[in-house]
Amino acid sequence: MNTIWLPSIEKFEGPKYKALAEAIRTAISDSTLKVQQKLPPVRDLAWDLKITPGTVARAYTLLTDEGVLEAAVGRGTFVAAPKPKSESVQKESFVTDVLTSVPSVERYPDVVRLTSPQLPDVGQAKLIQQIMGQVAANPRSGVMHYPNRITFKPAREAVQQWLNGTPLGALDEEDIVLSHGGQNGVSLALQSILTGPAPVILVEELSYPGFRRAAALLRAQVIAIPMDSEGMIPEAVAAVAKTHDVQAICTSPEVHNPTGLFTPVSRREEIVEVARSHDIQIIEDDCYRMGASRAPSYRMLAPERGWYVSSISKTLTPALRIGFVVAPKPSVPALRRSAEHGFFGLATPLADLAERLLGNADAVKCAAKVNAVFSQYVQTCVNHLGAYDVTWHENVPFIWLRLPEGWRASAFCQAAEVVKVQIRPAEEFAGRDARAQHAVRIAINAQIDRDHFEAAIMRLRELLDNPPERIGV
Repeated sequence: MNTIWLPSIEKFEGPKYKALAEAIRTAISDSTLKVQQKLPPVRDLAWDLKITPGTVARAYTLLTDEGVLEAAVGRGTFVAAPKPKSESVQKESFVTDVLTSVPSVERYPDVVRLTSPQLPDVGQAKLIQQIMGQVAANPRSGVMHYPNRITFKPAREAVQQWLNGTPLGALDEEDIVLSHGGQNGVSLALQSILTGPAPVILVEELSYPGFRRAAALLRAQVIAIPMDSEGMIPEAVAAVAKTHDVQAICTSPEVHNPTGLFTPVSRREEIVEVARSHDIQIIEDDCYRMGASRAPSYRMLAPERGWYVSSISKTLTPALRIGFVVAPKPSVPALRRSAEHGFFGLATPLADLAERLLGNADAVKCAAKVNAVFSQYVQTCVNHLGAYDVTWHENVPFIWLRLPEGWRASAFCQAAEVVKVQIRPAEEFAGRDARAQHAVRIAINAQIDRDHFEAAIMRLRELLDNPPERIGV
């Protein structure tokens, strides 16, 4: 069909995307646009109308959701055939039900928040709703008694199945304790390990802030260890261990947060050797890994002292707060006590949900789709920022950007805020008195429209290309 059609949006009121949507509706109603006529590609129409591609995409999406337009992958966007009245009523009822139960996500926010990864909905929301309904109708663990280890066995078996392929060494369901997300998992591991009046834990000089928060709650001292391109430096760990009561190392070797670096097996083995020499436990936070493991876990390399923590927050949803901790065999009883004495265990309906969700083949498919969508957004980042010093991986939902000369991290984040983009400076991942490098972490927000996301990244690129030139006196 002919695609030569150019609307006039000036006569319509409201935001430009609504004006364009109304212009399309008008063109359809007066037969200027026929059923199954192809609309211009987003970028072409945006160029002709002198508006952003995101504005056109937003209008197309609005009309597609309404059933006015239909999108065919690889072919374009077309005028949809009118729906029978009964079907329209049925669809309206379905949409109303969904919107009532699941809050809508703003795909074109005024301020683009790239401070933490935001997962796309690739079907997991509907799957979770269905499973919640099943649990409500038939709560296998019941709703009238406290959680207990026996009733949670199916949930632990589902976690074991979910972790299939992760190199954890010998793993029984009894080695697993469910937690309220990864942060709670880190806290449970530390509660199980730390003893004495002045315990010390070690973290990389740039590291997940949750490690420090958990240590502070337990009144433990945190010492930051220098790092290189492979992670924590073993010699520095050994030097601190000689003079302090170091009881645990907290690290993220598969996907280091925030730098995105990977710790190879040779470096992990060196860390294990130091840990064994000084009787130090190793807590591995694996929450950010989305693809396959690239090296054996610390639990596999050092089964007597390796702890593993992960969750579904970066693969399915952070809303459920479902995480899990795998203890070394000798420490399983201590881990159980930390959970049971602290909060008795997860609520039984949540454990039942975890059992059904993590044992569901569709959940595995959804996790793979989430990863694929994140990869597309990462590629968009790299396309625009790749000329600068960035660390990235297609299976990591953030990139690490070392700023060019002329920019300080705090000033760059402030400038980004002015152009309505929020990111995190390196100093948020360093100790309070540490001197952080001039770098920022840009997280992937896959809940917003990809063109809208790309426009935000382009605004960051504009800032990088034009550092401030003023000199303070």
